[in-house]
Amino acid sequence: MATKLKSSPKSVMEPRAILGPTGNRVRVSDESKRKTEALKKPQRPKIPVSQSPQSAVQSNVSVDSSCSFDSSSSNSSFKTVSSRKTVKRNGVKPVKAKVAPTADKIVTEVSPATSEPLKRCDWITPFSDPLYTSFHDEEWGVPVYDDMKLFELLVFSQALAELSWPTILNKRDIFRKLFDNFDPSSVAQYTEKKMLSLKVVGSLLLSEPKLRAVLENAKQMLKVQQEFGSFSSYCWGFVNHKPLRNGFRYARQVPIKTPKAELMSKDMMQRGFRCVGPTVVYSFMQVAGIVNDHLVTCFRYQECNANVKKDIKPKTEETERLTKDVANTCLSRQ
Repeated sequence: MATKLKSSPKSVMEPRAILGPTGNRVRVSDESKRKTEALKKPQRPKIPVSQSPQSAVQSNVSVDSSCSFDSSSSNSSFKTVSSRKTVKRNGVKPVKAKVAPTADKIVTEVSPATSEPLKRCDWITPFSDPLYTSFHDEEWGVPVYDDMKLFELLVFSQALAELSWPTILNKRDIFRKLFDNFDPSSVAQYTEKKMLSLKVVGSLLLSEPKLRAVLENAKQMLKVQQEFGSFSSYCWGFVNHKPLRNGFRYARQVPIKTPKAELMSKDMMQRGFRCVGPTVVYSFMQVAGIVNDHLVTCFRYQECNANVKKDIKPKTEETERLTKDVANTCLSRQ
């Protein structure tokens, strides 16, 4: 029986001996401590990193290649330490040398020349006429208070029934030459002979009814100027001299006419203006900045709102009186 008890040290080596009597637990724990201490000793590298061949370092050879063989017999932590040190010594940083950041830099540098980096209204596409795009970015929706400029935009809004915006903008210089830079006092004095000459030269631009409407509207603008002080005061009076902000997100939400446009159209026709239906008037309100119909996703939406705050301040005192005059004249005509 003694030999059997002595021949059972293997059973003591098994993990199940820990669950046995207290004596076995002590012996097993002592032996496990010895084993753990024996395992911990080789974890410390016997050969320090400083003793690695300097020729390999000087020739830019990875120290990891010289130490990996020795470290294979020891713990794997030595290999990670040596690999980190070799990365720092050689100056190679494969983790940071990513391709993606370089590609992003190239895209941001090339994109301003190849594509539009700014978000615009949906009707402006990468294939739009550059002149039309710049018109959208610089003029369309910006509040206008100059009478000659308003007269020009009113004529362009009437021309939209026959022409598109890119065509109108490409022929803008011809329009200005025909109508004396849209000076209403000059256009109002056009004679019938001048009208016939416009038919010959401007037949490619507008039809005869549209040409005659331009001459008649110039005469009516002079009357409005005498009554309200300026055509600008008359137009802006319909919105209480503050641009309307619709805040549409999609192009399909933008209307072709509104009740405000119908009210303004009705009053203008009563005064003798021609070709000023609600659709024409609303296009005029959009381009003149009386209403801000830039989509909220367009970068020009906020910029036009910022311009409004600057332009309205010096006009608030005068506009209240003119608004009352417009309301009184509308009531008297009814």
